[in-house]
Amino acid sequence: MQLAPESEEADTFEARQQQRAREVVRRSRFSAQTICLLILTVLAVFYTLYFAAAIILPIVLALVANLLLSAPMRVLNTRLRLPKTLAALFLILCLFGVVGAIGTAISVPAAGWISRAPQTMAAIQTHMAVLGGPLRMIQAANERIENFLAVVSGRSGHGGGHVALLAPSAPSADGGLGTFGSSVLLGTRAFVGQLFTMMLMLFFLLAQGDSLLRRFVEIMPTFADKRRAVQIAYQIERNVSLYLTTITIINVLVGLANMLQCWAFGLPNPLLWGVLAFLLNYIPIIGPLTGIVIYFVISLFVFPSVLQALLPPMVYLCIHLMEGETITPMVLARRFTLNPVLVMGSLMFWDWLWGVWGAFLSVPMLAVFKIICDHVEVLTPIGHIVGGPTRGPKAHPPAVIPEPSPEAD
Repeated sequence: MQLAPESEEADTFEARQQQRAREVVRRSRFSAQTICLLILTVLAVFYTLYFAAAIILPIVLALVANLLLSAPMRVLNTRLRLPKTLAALFLILCLFGVVGAIGTAISVPAAGWISRAPQTMAAIQTHMAVLGGPLRMIQAANERIENFLAVVSGRSGHGGGHVALLAPSAPSADGGLGTFGSSVLLGTRAFVGQLFTMMLMLFFLLAQGDSLLRRFVEIMPTFADKRRAVQIAYQIERNVSLYLTTITIINVLVGLANMLQCWAFGLPNPLLWGVLAFLLNYIPIIGPLTGIVIYFVISLFVFPSVLQALLPPMVYLCIHLMEGETITPMVLARRFTLNPVLVMGSLMFWDWLWGVWGAFLSVPMLAVFKIICDHVEVLTPIGHIVGGPTRGPKAHPPAVIPEPSPEAD
């Protein structure tokens, strides 16, 4: 079977990158002092990212959104002859319109489900009564283990081996609602502030991002450095924007499929659950698993038996498997892959560092990191490690992004 030209070029690029990585490792000699300094630098960077997330996260989101909107911006500016400022403002307004339309469409049903939360929990407890015995056994075993650990650690006090486990007191209705309302207001204010910061930064990136890159290239000392900087910027813009656009289209199809299956099974508010599936599919592995659990819980509230409630989450799982194992690899078949282990590690790390937005950004940031490593000689071995396994007809990792062209080497 003859390989396609793009596949042959990809294999050639991979072989060259592997050879470069071997040469760099052969020449490199790191002292203990250099390694310790590097570790401290990395820890300092992560420390800064954690405590300055309120300002850094909106900027990173703006950079990713800029990559996604770079193609429409280029069309408006070059083909339609629209000034960059007006084109950027038009795209920002369109983005606001899409987000506002989605929020308006799902806010009313979401508020209805939140208001029915007590009745929902009662219905779920009724359906799950068959699991009450095993759950009580697990809880009793957990309490015995906690008591044993408390005794061993010497925290039993003067009362011999008896340990009293005090459950947290339940807040009053007024206090609980007041605390919940304050938390919601504080969270909403912080979200609105970060959203405004992101949109403002996105506007200036769309309007003046090219001039910033041009200024940066101008201060490079040699022509080779200028060429490398332009190649890195071009590869990041082209590859990550193509990946985000492709994944967005696929996620829209996944959301539509789940909305149709919710409508077919008679679940209330199918638009809400379709939008939820669309958003969760941006987060690899953890997002679809969360969606399966949510669909199962909602089905317990609608269907009279547990077996019937398993149907919507099972269809959700089949849709996700079809998308992850067939559609996405077929659409991005001639692109290089990221290592699944590092994709999962990046997902867990950024989710811990920045929450759900970090989970959403984990794959694009790992892709940008690999592109930079592929074009910086000293980082070539790291870029080779970040790369995925050898492509094959039956081996498709969970995350796929476009491969840089061999001319960029």
